[in-house]
Amino acid sequence: MVNTLDQTPAAHLSARLPRSLKRLADLAYNYWWCWASNQVSLFETINPDEWESCGHNPVTLLESISYERLTQLSIDPFYLKRLNSLADQFDRYMEAKDTWTSRVAPQISKEHPVAYFCAEFGIHESLPIYSGGLGILAGDHLKSASDLGVPMVGVGLLYRQGYFHQRLNRAGWQEDYYVDNPFDRMPLELMKDGQGNPIKVELQVRSRMVKVQVWRAQVGRVNLYLLDTDREDNDPIDRWLTGHLYGGNQETRIAQEIVLGIGGVRVLKALGIEPGVYHLNEGHAAFCLLEVARLEIQKTGKSFYDIEASVRDRCVFTTHTPVPAGHDVFSADLMDSFFAHYWDQLGLSREQFLALGARRLGDPWEPFGMTVLALRLCRAANGVSELHGFVSRQMWTVLYPERSEEKVPIGYITNGIHASTWTAPLLSDLYAEYLDQDWDTRVVDPELWAKIDQIPNAELWWRHQVLKECLIAHARHKIRTARQDRGEEWEYVSAADRILDPNILTIGFARRFSPYKRGDLLLRDAQRALKIFGDAERPVQIIFSGKAHPADEEGKRIIQRLMEWCKKPELWNRVAFIEDYDMYTARKLVQGVDVWLNNPRRPLEASGTSGQKVCLNGGINCSVLDGWWCEGYQADANGKGINGWAIGKDANTSDQNLQDKIDSDALYRLLEEEIVPLYYDQDKDGIPHGWVNMMKASIKSNSPAFNTHRMIADYVTQVYAPGTKAKVGLSLAKVPS
Repeated sequence: MVNTLDQTPAAHLSARLPRSLKRLADLAYNYWWCWASNQVSLFETINPDEWESCGHNPVTLLESISYERLTQLSIDPFYLKRLNSLADQFDRYMEAKDTWTSRVAPQISKEHPVAYFCAEFGIHESLPIYSGGLGILAGDHLKSASDLGVPMVGVGLLYRQGYFHQRLNRAGWQEDYYVDNPFDRMPLELMKDGQGNPIKVELQVRSRMVKVQVWRAQVGRVNLYLLDTDREDNDPIDRWLTGHLYGGNQETRIAQEIVLGIGGVRVLKALGIEPGVYHLNEGHAAFCLLEVARLEIQKTGKSFYDIEASVRDRCVFTTHTPVPAGHDVFSADLMDSFFAHYWDQLGLSREQFLALGARRLGDPWEPFGMTVLALRLCRAANGVSELHGFVSRQMWTVLYPERSEEKVPIGYITNGIHASTWTAPLLSDLYAEYLDQDWDTRVVDPELWAKIDQIPNAELWWRHQVLKECLIAHARHKIRTARQDRGEEWEYVSAADRILDPNILTIGFARRFSPYKRGDLLLRDAQRALKIFGDAERPVQIIFSGKAHPADEEGKRIIQRLMEWCKKPELWNRVAFIEDYDMYTARKLVQGVDVWLNNPRRPLEASGTSGQKVCLNGGINCSVLDGWWCEGYQADANGKGINGWAIGKDANTSDQNLQDKIDSDALYRLLEEEIVPLYYDQDKDGIPHGWVNMMKASIKSNSPAFNTHRMIADYVTQVYAPGTKAKVGLSLAKVPS
């Protein structure tokens, strides 16, 4: 129920806008604008400096901008045409009835939608409740669900301070700090009942009753409900349960996951939403399975084991990592402390309850695993790439002693990216000119992408170079500001204006700095790397970005080593580190780099999606054959890459030091013998035709497969409504917008 007594936030904002600009309020309160054709420019045009200072938050911008400036825009015919065109497009989008899902899977209905649970969502940088790949994938999942008309609601947590912000001190050591999110000045609505009171649910966390309120973020046609415990009537400790993403100790983690899982189911019930499918995106939300079971027991009066099959029928699970540390486990003592009141409501003994999360039954010291719980109580489970599905079956075969490894019921649906969000407007315009005006509605169609060859090399290269210049300008600004903030010498601060060169081969490396991702693999042979990057005739430059978890000391040391490398006199203008990685910097990077470098220890990269974003923008991948790249990489009969490069593809050993040496040597060889020569083989106009042809091969081969429209279609036909007959390539060949 939405409050009918008070004004909605959008109506309140509309009241301060001139008559001709009132539709700006509707757009500001629905994140559809961040992937629409006019995208950010509609808001940025109002005041570029203010747009930057408010963190690209349209609500804050419109509330803070002077009324005089608004009235200037209100009589600008060119601006009004843009606004009205976008508002009309928005209305058609929101009102569309004939969607892909309505035709292919009408059994997924608004009355019984898919409820998509995740601990983080990366919708846009103005909603900082994400940390990395899991959240970005979740945000893209909701966007494509909206585009394809999948009846879906998202369920997550609204973190007062989100994930930490990063700054590096003069020694290159990561320091963490937090900033409050001003919920009342963000594109969010606090959900209220018919009397104007915030809708809230209660749940027990240890011995205390915690009250949870819920906010709504609109993501196109999908509502994302975010749970918040920061209420005055909660204990001060409980108010911080939704304070930080992935912060605190094990007690904080289990309490957060109780709020997300159990609280999330109760919030949906309070909102009058009865999901047809519960989709757990990673194990953080697995406690929701217990609450679904409890409600079914309460409704039917049956025992847990009698209703277990019906719970399993409604629940599906996606696992996202083969790294053991990524699978939450809680000790039996901790489970006693938080669930002693709960298992009786399920009609279970302590031993029966703990067995639901036990990897090995009968061991009194066996911890309670969230992935184990999800695998036991969900009818379908999948990894996020073909290789990850294989690795997951190996990991969890212990739960299925009666099955051979290949029969373990964990499949795979390879991740993708939301094309409209991540494709640079300059490239989107090019695709509209040469492929199809509505190319983004046909993104899964290989025939569409075959037309890439019709684009003149000079045109594609020119636009790519412009995007690289934009990336370098962003990097210089961020680096100069960071150097100023940490009190560096003026000469070093001003040198940021000369760092990087748009005419030089540019590599991008950006991700969480966890040791297994090997952010410093390039430094293994420092002299060889120095020779490659410092070459006077054919130089190479690299831009790093990313955070190490606050508790990951080794990850912080990797960043520190990179910062030391940056300061070598020979590399001052060749190596850059952009601090405080976020979605805005991510867009600049994937849209502007020539090569995207990814070198994790195989097979620890479940999927990865950054390299997929690079493909749509004309960048080329150079990666270990792990995650999605195993499926994306193509080579000719001689083993030479057609659409990118594979690092160390012919060797695999359990000796990590040896594997690091093999992979670093392979990377150096690729740079020296293939990548650098191909880039600098340019005609008299500076166009590297061989390179551009590989850009086209990358776009053509990867774009139709590695996008979330294809991914969502797979979830609909294989998981949400199994048995649905729809050939993805054909059925999605034209998706109504």
